[in-house]
Amino acid sequence: MTLIESIILGVVQGLTEFLPISSSGHLALSHQLLEFDEESAGIEFDILLHFATLLAVLIYFRKNLFSILISLLKKGSNEDKRMIWFLFIGTLPVVIIGLLIKDKVETISDNPILVSILLCLTGIILFLPIWIKNNKVNNLESRSSLIIGFFQALALLPGISRSGVTITAGMLLGVSPKKAAEFSFLLAIPAILGGTILKMNEISSIPTNQFEIYLAGMLAAFITGLIAIFCVLKLISRGKFVHFGFYCLFVGTTGLIYFATR
Repeated sequence: MTLIESIILGVVQGLTEFLPISSSGHLALSHQLLEFDEESAGIEFDILLHFATLLAVLIYFRKNLFSILISLLKKGSNEDKRMIWFLFIGTLPVVIIGLLIKDKVETISDNPILVSILLCLTGIILFLPIWIKNNKVNNLESRSSLIIGFFQALALLPGISRSGVTITAGMLLGVSPKKAAEFSFLLAIPAILGGTILKMNEISSIPTNQFEIYLAGMLAAFITGLIAIFCVLKLISRGKFVHFGFYCLFVGTTGLIYFATR
């Protein structure tokens, strides 16, 4: 893997991990389109990129996370302590379903046509808050957290955006767009961490001659991850979340046509 390929994959991972456009789908199509050597990139590089995006969300929401940790030292119930429970409930579906279908899901990445179809499905899902309006404003609760968690499990399929479907689910349940987005990003922490841990047993060693190249990819993923989180929160506050739906439909349709006729 070259330095340029490493940076490209890092940028793709950083942007698409948090933008509602599917990181797994874009990485799968990038590998197919640019014909990257899977062996040269390796599982080690994939894990390092996910670690970089995990670091990005930890740093961006450091104040929220600090408040949540401090709440554990306080007596009684409060919003931060309830958030711990909501995150636990919301994480359960992806853990259970992920362990059950892990091997089957990995084969989908090798099928660019199917990935393109799933990207189109993500685009359609992002339009749902416009088609199905919920004028009732609800607070986050155990039931809504669990439902959002099941939507997150859909994102095990490459091409389905984790942030896209979880934020959409929150809005459909009446959670404010800003609150839904924040919960989605916090929910990403155990999801990314869990996925990384599951792949740890596949690590052999990081090639010493690739250290600078791997580091460049990590930095690209970290910086673009921070930018992506900022952009999503800004755009969703302006009611422009649906614009990502047009993008997913465009990329999915283009990929479908290209790979079907190649």
